[in-house]
Amino acid sequence: MADVSVRVAWADDAPAIAALQLRAWQQRYAGLLAESELPSGPEALAAATEAWRASLVKTSDARQRVLVALEHADVVGFVMTGPATDPDCDPVRDGVVEELTVDPDRVRQGHGSRLLQAAADTLVADRFTRAICWVPSTDDAQRTFLTEAGWAPDGAHRTLEAPSGAPLKELRLHASLEA
Repeated sequence: MADVSVRVAWADDAPAIAALQLRAWQQRYAGLLAESELPSGPEALAAATEAWRASLVKTSDARQRVLVALEHADVVGFVMTGPATDPDCDPVRDGVVEELTVDPDRVRQGHGSRLLQAAADTLVADRFTRAICWVPSTDDAQRTFLTEAGWAPDGAHRTLEAPSGAPLKELRLHASLEA
């Protein structure tokens, strides 16, 4: 049996989270963003590590959490939760699941499911009754993963602009957290 778990992230997890995020972004946004727009290299890793360390040491809202999936002592995934900030959301009732990321070399091993369940449990503990998540419109794998877990589109969509001006279209999924 594999030694796998999910826990709240610590500041010491910052280097592993940053490395995982940058590696996953290379795959997730390939073809959507120009290669020059995807952070890579030692300087990007150092900057991402410091940004993660700072966010893990002090959050602006006690309901903002970062959870990590572990295999033995290795960080193999992470997810962020907190109050939803969309204009049509209620930050008391609506929570957000952001950056649900699993190491590209470790997908389909249950880490994403464990992270999603832990995120939902965390949002429930923080008294949110609905969860939302933004997904790139072209990310069929993540959208399928979430819909198979009971999430559904709520009709909201947005277009973000990459530094190059290229549009990144996203759709919003939601799930009830009420029993």
